[in-house]
Amino acid sequence: MSKIVFMVTPDLIDRLARIFENQSPQDIIAWAVAQFNHDLAMSSSFQTQSLPLLHMTVQIMPDIRIFFINTGYHFWDTLIFREQLAREWNLNVIDLYRDERWEVFRRQFGKELPLIDPNLCCFIHKVQPMQKAVQGLRGWITGIRRDQTKVRAQARILELQNDGLLKINPLLNWTRTEIEIYRDAFHLPEHPMLEKGYRSIGCAPCTRAVCPGEDDRAGRWAGRNKTECGLHTEMFSQKDLDAAVAQRTFLLNTVS
Repeated sequence: MSKIVFMVTPDLIDRLARIFENQSPQDIIAWAVAQFNHDLAMSSSFQTQSLPLLHMTVQIMPDIRIFFINTGYHFWDTLIFREQLAREWNLNVIDLYRDERWEVFRRQFGKELPLIDPNLCCFIHKVQPMQKAVQGLRGWITGIRRDQTKVRAQARILELQNDGLLKINPLLNWTRTEIEIYRDAFHLPEHPMLEKGYRSIGCAPCTRAVCPGEDDRAGRWAGRNKTECGLHTEMFSQKDLDAAVAQRTFLLNTVS
């Protein structure tokens, strides 16, 4: 029997996105699994707030590929937590790394790069690895929420990319409170740095604990006029950046 392929068109995705505004995250995930099966993957940062989506998804598709971007700058606690959860939940985690062509650049400028040019750093260590990982997939599940940033507030539950990949954001309408309710209901673990004030955790050089009254993501790239790594912005549509050009750009930023 031949496989029935779900035809993704902009008009259909627009209609479904509007319908899914009133559907539960589990219903959206189940739809994605039914349509794309093993042409579907998800990404996770393994933060405390990431676990509800991770938990929901593996209940529906236990062997789904889970992309974890290993930038080389993570907190030790993040890596240990990821290993522990992958073992206890029997997760199919796939680590993503920067392209090998950046090795010389990384050896020369690795320590300074996150602080002097965080956008370039994110492009090399996050955007490019994810671009490569999703090639050939038809669906990509992410955990972004509208209450996190101004950029994410404009997102849609289904977003068709230029190359035909469908980005699926099941938790887009959820709030921090709903995340906490789900965590409590299913007794989900928490990242060990949460109790130290790290309510949103990225790479160590660009993350600090938040102060009382601050937004959850206030500790990400603090004082840098940056709120996104690029996975969920126009940067993700930028398919290549020559290493030589990047080096010249970085050196100019260093001098200035």
